[in-house]
Amino acid sequence: MNHVIKVGVIMPKVSVIIPAYNAMAFLPETLESVLNQTFTDFEVLIINDGSPDDIVEWAAEIKDSRVKLISQENQGLSGARNTGIWSSKGEYLAFLDADDIWEFSKLEKQVECLDKNLDVGMVSSWISTIDSNGNLINIYRNYKDGNELKRELFRSNIIFCGSTALVRRMCFEKVGFFERSLSSAADWDMWLRIAIHYSISVIKEPLVRYRRHPNSMSRKQRMMLQEVDRVMERSFQSAPQDFQILKGIGSSHVSVVNAWDYIAKDDVHEAYWFAKQAFIRRPQLMFSISYLHLILLIAAKQFLKPQTYKALHSLLFGSQQVN
Repeated sequence: MNHVIKVGVIMPKVSVIIPAYNAMAFLPETLESVLNQTFTDFEVLIINDGSPDDIVEWAAEIKDSRVKLISQENQGLSGARNTGIWSSKGEYLAFLDADDIWEFSKLEKQVECLDKNLDVGMVSSWISTIDSNGNLINIYRNYKDGNELKRELFRSNIIFCGSTALVRRMCFEKVGFFERSLSSAADWDMWLRIAIHYSISVIKEPLVRYRRHPNSMSRKQRMMLQEVDRVMERSFQSAPQDFQILKGIGSSHVSVVNAWDYIAKDDVHEAYWFAKQAFIRRPQLMFSISYLHLILLIAAKQFLKPQTYKALHSLLFGSQQVN
């Protein structure tokens, strides 16, 4: 078993950081997936972020000495992760949301990757998305790696599940901690900061089960877009010169994705708003066939009868389901 030794003290190889707020519906299963890992040289820091539930009483019953509960006043997800970083001892740091689940070999395969590739600062993995009951929805596969992955990361947050990341401690010493003023885009901001200085790798297996919950308030989506704008502005100040051509794509991509989502929900007003924001951030979209299709369907949704809209949708997209 490998250990990091500092000042005569045996340190764990990996620190697992689990922020928790009102998470008791899923946290026991989440923790179990860590304790059942085939790689065992780790500590688990559960950050009780001012949660009003019975997490303290539950944690007191845990017998595994590798698990520690740290309680603090509520600071949000980024603040809880930062507390975990400050309190951790491991050479590598893993982040796990309190409702996600790791496959048994997750740490073993990612630790091996970092041990063998000293230029890699962070390793992610493929993702299985599940619903609130744990039922499989789909598998998200990211075939990109190395510099290609970096370029794609400046277009969109392809590492959208923070529970996949295993990061070298030295990365945080270089780029700093999670930005507490961000909420939805804090992960993306951190991965971009790491990508500017280090290589990022991906284990091409679904090693994390990412739990999706119904959640789509327009106010929240608009706020997320504002955060993405801030992240993009800051990231491109430090991005390599050959990446500058990608500026504006990240924010416009988020806007387009939201526009399509709102069409599916029959919310024409929000769909139009996000489509407009996409154009403002990247006027070149007017030369994109897919963007023109988006604008056409928004107009059709607004002015045509449902049957006519379905016919137009079928003409553009064949037999894909029409909402």
